[in-house]
Amino acid sequence: MAQGDAKARLSADDWAQAALDALAEGGLAAVAVEPIAKRLGTTKGSFYWHFKDRAALIDAALVRWEQRSTDDVIAEIAVETDPAERLHRLFGQVIDYAATGRIELALLASADQPSVAATLRRVADRRIEYVAELLCELGLTAGQARTRAVVAVSIYHGFNQLSRVSPDRIPTTEAQRRALVDSAFESLLPKRR
Repeated sequence: MAQGDAKARLSADDWAQAALDALAEGGLAAVAVEPIAKRLGTTKGSFYWHFKDRAALIDAALVRWEQRSTDDVIAEIAVETDPAERLHRLFGQVIDYAATGRIELALLASADQPSVAATLRRVADRRIEYVAELLCELGLTAGQARTRAVVAVSIYHGFNQLSRVSPDRIPTTEAQRRALVDSAFESLLPKRR
């Protein structure tokens, strides 16, 4: 296949993913058409085939991130029938992601941008709602579940920040991460009588 054929086959999703990669590496300012085109081995013409402007690319990247980091995770967890096991698996996944994921930190640093702020709010609301649903299934009242869901999402954000500002405090072994997940998980469950 000639290089021109590869360029012609780039999709809007390829551009959105490249924008997310740039965002993770350098923040929102790094989402620039020319450097991303170079990274993709194509021209700005390919970009303009899919997007009107940089803002449209950022919007597409935000949609892709929201889908992958929230909706896809929830769908993957939903195959588990036991709500306690779903919650435990969810904690394991998000703690692993928080230790390495940089996209969310970059988005949080740009939360003053309206499109980013709207996306972050939707994602936070959806995550809190989902965790609260699981906690209700485990016997908590709606109010208790919502409060603990806010705590759960806060734990994730705190862990994500900690991995950046003090990475030496982050568990490095599977056993250490599992202990952290177990501790957070147990703190959210209803007390057994």
